Amino acid sequence: MENNLPKATHQHTRTHNRRLIFRTIFDHDRISRADVARATGLTRTTVSQVVDNLIRRKMVKEVGTGSSTGGKSPILLSVPSNARQLIGVDLGSPEFRGAIVNLRGEIQYSLTMPLDGQQGTAALERAFNLIDALKAHATSPLLGIGVGVPGVIDPTKGSSVHWAVNLSWLDLPIRALLKKRYRLPIYVANDAHAAVLAESFFGNCKNLNLIVVKVESGVSAGIFANGELWKGDGFGAGEIGHVTVVENGPLCNCGHRGCLEAVIRKDALVQRVRLAAQNDAGRLRERVRNWNALSFDDIVWAWHANDPATTTVVCETAQFLGSALANLVGAWNINHIVLAGPLKGFGERFLQEIRKTMSSHALAHLVEDTQIEYSTLGAEIVILGASALLLDEVFGM
Repeated sequence: MENNLPKATHQHTRTHNRRLIFRTIFDHDRISRADVARATGLTRTTVSQVVDNLIRRKMVKEVGTGSSTGGKSPILLSVPSNARQLIGVDLGSPEFRGAIVNLRGEIQYSLTMPLDGQQGTAALERAFNLIDALKAHATSPLLGIGVGVPGVIDPTKGSSVHWAVNLSWLDLPIRALLKKRYRLPIYVANDAHAAVLAESFFGNCKNLNLIVVKVESGVSAGIFANGELWKGDGFGAGEIGHVTVVENGPLCNCGHRGCLEAVIRKDALVQRVRLAAQNDAGRLRERVRNWNALSFDDIVWAWHANDPATTTVVCETAQFLGSALANLVGAWNINHIVLAGPLKGFGERFLQEIRKTMSSHALAHLVEDTQIEYSTLGAEIVILGASALLLDEVFGM
């Protein structure tokens, strides 16, 4: 039977070998050429040729000698953290965020740019302004730009934004626009998908099946299973923010009523507490004189101060989220869930409320085996995830 599978070209082989060798050196603090050859199964000649090329490009450097086993001491190799820098951008927050990141995920320079409610073309221009400012602060050659964007990202259409509800972006060819403007490798992912990549690459959840739920200006989940990001058949896996949790509830930006996002995203939660607390004589009234100035930080304070109205609303929020997470656990049976975003301010008691709801909405033994925790990566989680996406696409990390 004739084999119709495409044969690997010499260029494919060279690219594979270069990525494999670079990744092997990257994964070790210091390693000799001989040990790289042993670890990769490649010949010493191939390793030497690739390493020499990487050294000329300043991607790898020689960092001294190792101990000898009887012959000449081996020269050790290492990847300098700042051999290349990346631009990571988060366009899924109330303010656009970006950073210059080195190859080890260390942030070298960060910048935020208020969105001020801008949508459509104006919001896109803000994104350009952010990247322009970041690019000016790069101190090493740029590997490329990784972008986390809310909504459904369609890779079959050049990583265009099929629909980003809160930015009013519909079929926006964002990758093509960025590539034309910056002439660098550009990689785009849904912001929650980027967040789960960050946890898998830079966080405490390496080599785990994992769900990351990001709650901020929107609500969505990233699912990492069997070593791969699960995007779904229509690339919208994890769009739990637009699943109805309150019949005839508040109007969502997507046009439906009672979506999870419409009741638990950051500004929606502030609005719900404002309505509940105005006629309440609790602790929050002592802190806030002007209800229009009520902030999320005020709500976190009131929750920890056991303000009655705030406690009711935040517990209800935990129930809405717990119900959604129970559905994820029932569908995926993934035992590790990480919450990313400002809800972390509510602490362990909030997680306990989520667990109680999950226990009553899914099989008990599935919930018992599920660990829920807050992300340790902070506000930069999507930036780091976009950087991880770029490293994976370029080096197969």
